[in-house]
Amino acid sequence: MNKKTKILNKNDISNLLPHREPMLLIDELKDIVPLHSATAIMNVKKNAFYVNGHFPKNPVMPGVLIVEAFGQAAAALTADGIDKKEYENKLVFLMSVEKARFRNPVIPDCKLELKIEAIRSHGRVWKYKGEAFVGDKRMADAQWSATIVDKNN
Repeated sequence: MNKKTKILNKNDISNLLPHREPMLLIDELKDIVPLHSATAIMNVKKNAFYVNGHFPKNPVMPGVLIVEAFGQAAAALTADGIDKKEYENKLVFLMSVEKARFRNPVIPDCKLELKIEAIRSHGRVWKYKGEAFVGDKRMADAQWSATIVDKNN
């Protein structure tokens, strides 16, 4: 049986996250297993805001932005999976980053796939792990923790 898989596009993601251009990094969330795992797609473009200044003439996506993209993917996965009333007027903040490894440079004009997984949750604190790929080549991996906090209105 071929079951249709839920996919969140950039507009759907912007309805879940407070991030806006140019800091909304992920373009799509697919292969979603609610509150467990997903694959985020980030189209790394030659005209991205960081390209001109991060190694001009030899652009590389900054590792810290790969970590940010991991965090955004995890926040979207969590926000999409929990009760909307529980997530209203809340934000997801990064708490810690562990075991981040940058294995290969991410060169603009590629599709970066971020495979993320929620390892555990305890109340409002969540722990995740992820791997970033271009094609079959692993570019980076990390573990991180985040918390859901009340928005300051």
